[in-house]
Amino acid sequence: MRTHPRFLRQGVAAQLLEHIIRAAQDRGMRRLSLETGSGPSFEPALALYRRRGFVNGPAFGDYPRDSAFNQYLHLELSEQ
Repeated sequence: MRTHPRFLRQGVAAQLLEHIIRAAQDRGMRRLSLETGSGPSFEPALALYRRRGFVNGPAFGDYPRDSAFNQYLHLELSEQ
């Protein structure tokens, strides 16, 4: 997720994330998983995800399992 520079620090990404979480809960999903990168440009997004309860975990789907760049985060919705 990336926010247009004109809208940074206004809560846009947090609102989008909350919408995604609510939609997943409404659909009966038990877990949300996401893939993101590493490095300074990813730190704001990682902080947002972690504040919302996402934790690091294993790769999923077709994502590479041995990449030093990729990070995988998961949120258990049953605990929400």
